[in-house]
Amino acid sequence: MPNPQGVAQDLARRTGSGRWKMLLLFLVCLAPIVASYFTYYVVRPEGRRNFGELISEQRPLPDLAGVNLSSQAGNLKALHGQWLLLSVAGGECNESCSRNLYLQRQLRESLGKEKDRVDWVWLISDDTPVPDKLLPVLKEATVLRVPLRGLSDWLVPASGQQLADHLYLVDPMGNWMMRFPPNLDISSAAKVKRDLERLLRASASWDKAGRAVSADAGK
Repeated sequence: MPNPQGVAQDLARRTGSGRWKMLLLFLVCLAPIVASYFTYYVVRPEGRRNFGELISEQRPLPDLAGVNLSSQAGNLKALHGQWLLLSVAGGECNESCSRNLYLQRQLRESLGKEKDRVDWVWLISDDTPVPDKLLPVLKEATVLRVPLRGLSDWLVPASGQQLADHLYLVDPMGNWMMRFPPNLDISSAAKVKRDLERLLRASASWDKAGRAVSADAGK
């Protein structure tokens, strides 16, 4: 006959082992979140503020279908795995849009050897054709035409501003984490660069250039 005391001890060992396994699994799942919060908050030197506005609520890339400039199907969610410096505008691309695209390209190039960890992304929010003169400029960009309604459910402009007024930053885990002030110019772009450099430096231990799976978007 089984010894009741032995059975109880065996049950206690199994219960303890199961709890440790559950705790380990929880810690593994928690690790990316801890890294993300480290990036959000610890990166800031004491007494200094980010130029961009941090988004405290996690807002992951939505499962939003679209097409790239070659009319190939893509999905916004597939862009995770890289830092994304992102802008939104209609295909006509007015003066503000052109300025944002220029700043996105220049900011990425200014990062030197770290630039391969950042993609500059233009999300086109309507069906208007892109001017031919812009196509050579966009060769290094990720361009995806997606519904404005879906974008508005994910990105939110500052009070009194439009969605197209800002540049947005998405972390490699796919969370929108920062919104930069509207009407950026060369002077204020230097402050954006400072934020990017801090974030890249703080995440260097866990974020590397390139995606594990190639995004089906508009390179």
